[in-house]
Amino acid sequence: MTMTITPYQPGFVGRVAGVDLTKPLSPDQVAAIEAGMDAFAVLVFHDQHFDDDTQLAFSRNFGELEISSGGEMSKPEERRLKIEMADISNLDTQNRIRGADDRRRLNNLGNQLWHSDASFRAIPAKYSLLSARIVPDKGGNTEFADMRAAYDSLDESTKRDLEGLITEHSNAYSREIIGFTRDDYGAHNQDKLRPVRHSLVRTHPVTGRKSLYLSAHIGSIVGWPVPEARAFLRDLTEHATQPQFVHAHRWKPWDLVIWDNRTTMHRARRYNDLQDVRDMRRSTIRGEAMTAEQVQQAA
Repeated sequence: MTMTITPYQPGFVGRVAGVDLTKPLSPDQVAAIEAGMDAFAVLVFHDQHFDDDTQLAFSRNFGELEISSGGEMSKPEERRLKIEMADISNLDTQNRIRGADDRRRLNNLGNQLWHSDASFRAIPAKYSLLSARIVPDKGGNTEFADMRAAYDSLDESTKRDLEGLITEHSNAYSREIIGFTRDDYGAHNQDKLRPVRHSLVRTHPVTGRKSLYLSAHIGSIVGWPVPEARAFLRDLTEHATQPQFVHAHRWKPWDLVIWDNRTTMHRARRYNDLQDVRDMRRSTIRGEAMTAEQVQQAA
C-alpha cells in the first residue's frame, strides 16, 4: 500500500489513505506523516481500529508523551483511562453517562471554546492525536482553525503590532469563562494553574511559516491593561476563526485525527451528552521548547 494525502481545502487538513497505524511503521512512513503535518497541520485517518496501547505506541513515533492535565489533577480511582490518555468522553469510571451536575462533565464544557491543547504549560504541546471509539449520531463535530492562514491575512501594520507580544496562559482563565474559579481546583492544584508565558506569534521550526498562537487559556498580554488585552485578543480570535480559515470534522467511529497545536486552534461542538455516548481518547506529544522566557516556570 502506498500512503496518499488528499487535501480537504488547499493547504489545510489532509485525508490520509493507504496506511494501517495500528501496526509498526517504517521510518519512511513516519517521516511522510510528519511532512504531511508540516504541510496541512491537520491529518485525518479513517478506519484505524486502535486500542489504547496501540494508539500510545503509534503516538510515540512523534516524541515524548504528555500527561493530560485531567490525569494530573485527578486521583487514580477517578481515572477511566491510563494517565497518558486524555479522556475526551462523557463517561464515568463505570462507563456510565455522567449526570447533568457532574463536575467533570461541566469542566469538559471548556473544550467547546477555541483553544490550543496544553498552551497552559511552559513547554506547550506539539501534536494531539484523537481517536474516535464511539460517536453520537448528531453533533459532536470538531472544528479546526488554521492559524497560519489567519496570520497571513492580517495587514502589515497589525503584523508589526503583534511582533514581540507575550501572552499569559492558564487553565484557570478558560474555565473562568464557563463559571469555574481557582478555588474549585483545590489548594493542591494551584501550582498547575500558575500562568505561563508564550509568544503571540510563533514560527514553525521546519517551514518557517508564522502563525498566531491563540487560545481560550490566554488571560492577559504582558504589559497591557487586562481589559485592553482581552478586547484585542477577542478581535484576533474572531478574525482567526472566520469560515474561510475553519474546517469542521464530522467524526466516524475509528477515525484518528492528528493536529499541530502550534499552528491550529480547535473546539468541540455540542451534542446531547446526557443521552448519547461520545467516547474519544487523546494522546498528546510534548513540545520541544518554551516559546518565551518564564517568570515562574510551570510544568
